[in-house]
Amino acid sequence: MLDAGPGTLAALQEALPDGRLDALVVTHAHPDHCSDVFHLFSFLRFGPHSRDGLPSFAPEGVAEALGVFLGAGEGHAFHRVFAWRAVSAGDRERLGGIDLAFAATQHQLPTLAVSLAASGRRLVYSADTGPGGGLLALAAGADLLLCEATLQGDGEPWPYHLSAAAAGALARDAGVRRLLLTHLAPMLDPARSVAEAAEAFGGPVEWAAPGMEVEV
Repeated sequence: MLDAGPGTLAALQEALPDGRLDALVVTHAHPDHCSDVFHLFSFLRFGPHSRDGLPSFAPEGVAEALGVFLGAGEGHAFHRVFAWRAVSAGDRERLGGIDLAFAATQHQLPTLAVSLAASGRRLVYSADTGPGGGLLALAAGADLLLCEATLQGDGEPWPYHLSAAAAGALARDAGVRRLLLTHLAPMLDPARSVAEAAEAFGGPVEWAAPGMEVEV
């Protein structure tokens, strides 16, 4: 599970009704990327498929901040349900048959983009990022780039988020095979974002619509 923003646990339950989950990655501590960690905790603690020790990766301090919100002191089940591992830019982890790699992005809080590679295929998730940071290098040659595209148009770049055109240009420069846009501002028309990204990318672009399933 890559990030746990509001509504993602409900989507996970629809996709995986048996509760099967291998790991959690929280890229940063903004609530639109981590607020459903609390619901996931309750689901894993009290649901029909309760479990402990879910491998969970996040930048330094994120797990502690989430625990403080819950009032999770020493011995609290929060620290048993999630097996937190602090990760930073340049770190690599092996999880089953998947190789994870992390790079720092340009955002207000410490934030990590994530690469997942298995069986010769690779997915890269941008998390939140502005035009700088390590996403370009991390995404080089990826089969699929799941990239934020918060903005539209050709206005002055905002340092902490990408426009659709900037996401397309990054995908082009990284030489990725396919681009999937996410994190669009809610008032935007996804079709326009796809068109702006496609013009800059020159390759296949789609919008990550709710309920969509993609084979990498």
